[in-house]
Amino acid sequence: MKIAKAMVMAAGKGTRMRPLTDTMPKPLVPFAGKPLIDHVLDRLEEAGIEEAIVNVHHFADMLEAHLSKRKSPRIVISDERAALLDTGGGAKKALPLLGDEPIITFNSDSVWIEGLGSNLRDLMAAFDPGRMDALLMIADAARTIGYVGRGDFTMDPYGLLARREPSTTVPFMFAGVQIVKPSLFADGPDGPFSTNLIWDRLIEKGTLFGHRMGGVWMHVGAPDDLAEAEAFLRDL
Repeated sequence: MKIAKAMVMAAGKGTRMRPLTDTMPKPLVPFAGKPLIDHVLDRLEEAGIEEAIVNVHHFADMLEAHLSKRKSPRIVISDERAALLDTGGGAKKALPLLGDEPIITFNSDSVWIEGLGSNLRDLMAAFDPGRMDALLMIADAARTIGYVGRGDFTMDPYGLLARREPSTTVPFMFAGVQIVKPSLFADGPDGPFSTNLIWDRLIEKGTLFGHRMGGVWMHVGAPDDLAEAEAFLRDL
């Protein structure tokens, strides 16, 4: 499916990335020679995304100044200076900018080494709006750099996702990227809420699906994760 718009989640305070985020927003933290958010925007540009809505809060002026230099994809700012709204609340606030068609949402710290082809293009090709309300890019925990904990989801042979049961370990992680119908966020509460709320509703409906990515996903939530991921890249 052809998708024209993406929303990049870039408003968070990045507290786990301190002390780096004491002086800059997490999306501007350098990784492998360029800010994290430029890795994201380069992926979106390569996949043919025309417009990226970027939400801003922490060091918003600094992030906006950086983004103002970007020509492709076209950048539209969703201003959350007044209050942090979490991923779901941020998407709900941005609804007037997102339009009615399915979009990509992309966490600003989601980075990976491609396998064969393009994970974003593969995700778009796999999205079936007739039976899916959201399609999550899923990483294999065994092929992930950085902290993975106990995993996030189980996935059946058709890609249908279910939550990890308490005190169990599961093989699949959310890799920070999804295709989702924006109208779902309109049903969320006012104020801050997590996209997890939407996902739980979709699991009950049987419309939350996953698509396994190729390559290696890198979880870069903290300075130690960044160092480990950069060391892995140097050793390739």
